[in-house]
Amino acid sequence: MTRALSFDRYGPVPPESPVVLSAPHGGRDYPPALIEALRVPADALRALEDRHVDSLALAARRDETLFVATRARAWIDLNRAEHDRDPQIDEGAHQNGRPLSTKVRSGLGLVPRRVGTLGQLWRGRFSAEDVASRIIEDHRPYHLALAEALAAAQARFGVAVLLDVHSMPPLGAPESAPRLVIGDRFGRSAAARFGARVEGVARRHGIACAANTPYAGGHILERHGDPRHGVHALQLEFDRSLYLDAALDALGPGAPAIVAVLRDIVEAVADEALPGALAAE
Repeated sequence: MTRALSFDRYGPVPPESPVVLSAPHGGRDYPPALIEALRVPADALRALEDRHVDSLALAARRDETLFVATRARAWIDLNRAEHDRDPQIDEGAHQNGRPLSTKVRSGLGLVPRRVGTLGQLWRGRFSAEDVASRIIEDHRPYHLALAEALAAAQARFGVAVLLDVHSMPPLGAPESAPRLVIGDRFGRSAAARFGARVEGVARRHGIACAANTPYAGGHILERHGDPRHGVHALQLEFDRSLYLDAALDALGPGAPAIVAVLRDIVEAVADEALPGALAAE
């Protein structure tokens, strides 16, 4: 493992698999400056986390390269573009001249403004310099390291596949709602064959899944997925009730089964990238 300011990297350099894993929303590092700026209880920020999804990814990986964010999403959201700055809480937001994205307008920009029904998270606005330093120290290094790993995997194997691992609140009754959403930005970030392999694994495990609705993938897929040049990127959104306890807080009895599902997904995607490679090892 190697450690940067805002993330940990696991696995060899260069990657020994065409599959690269990312867990950008599992961070639980809340800097003191963040806590001091809150107008809501600190525990409320857990709702922004993909709670313990990093534990799933760590348990599922073998030789694959994995990036795990350590900074909390409330500090900076690695799945948002640098320009997704919210003028309601960020004094530097107007400097980019771009229209506000849907995510920013809903309060879930580069620095989230709200969570659930609690309303505004922060006592005031952050300075332009504060948010810029988060971008420079936390956001850019994560994306640079991820891009380098994918480029190295593509150079070595001729293809690279990013699995961006997330979790979601339950979408409805377990017997009718999808419990895994596979995002590929409607085909823009990955060839359809990779999503089909993931869907096949989910089906074998009895997990209902959906494609791109309601989560098609965010900035990480948009930035790093480049199927025309052999770099594919999928977002995996697991229903948190599959692997957390009843309070959706701690790992629950279902966690080992979902680790097994994720491991099977990694192997299926690797096989799709390099047919027969697993059997030849």
